Amino acid sequence: AQIALALPDGETAQAAQITESIMAELPRIQQMLLTDIEATFDGDPAAANKEEIIFAYPGLFAIFVYRIAHELYLRHVPMIPRIMSEYAHSRTGIDIHPGAQIGPWFFIDHGIVIGETSVIGSHVKLYQGVTLGALSPRAGHASLPGKRHPTVCDDVTIYSGASILGGQTVIGEHTVVGGNAFLTSSVADNTHVVIHAPEMVFKNA
Repeated sequence: AQIALALPDGETAQAAQITESIMAELPRIQQMLLTDIEATFDGDPAAANKEEIIFAYPGLFAIFVYRIAHELYLRHVPMIPRIMSEYAHSRTGIDIHPGAQIGPWFFIDHGIVIGETSVIGSHVKLYQGVTLGALSPRAGHASLPGKRHPTVCDDVTIYSGASILGGQTVIGEHTVVGGNAFLTSSVADNTHVVIHAPEMVFKNA
């Protein structure tokens, strides 16, 4: 009924078709979520067990909402996918646009932002405060259409506070991006991106 309300002119027959097609995808989505649970357990040593992840981890909740919202987004259902993603955002502080393409075995921590045209491969880990964003968000609607957000390939780990911006930016496979990195250009496969720590200065009071 909610899908019908969101569609132009309340197209009940189309809403039923969309609902049926999403229901048919639920076993596949469940399998994807099981890989996300495994990835979260592997990626967070503080996780006592998988049950704790299922019932208590905001990252998994945000991924779960995203994976359903994404199916609605793919079927061009207005409003509902963004309402779902913003609900998850308000509960968790994690902002995943329903248009993003995210593979299996996905682990995220706190405070993540993932833009609409982001593409993320499998076995990707994003730690707290990572942003996959647009290079020039000031352009607003003038930047549409086109790919505005990065591509992150398989087996990439991105540590806390890193910002990766731009639709042409590709983070290659098996790459590690260190904390607080700021990237607006592509990185080759098997690369470690490290920010030199600032020099500490100690003075007598």
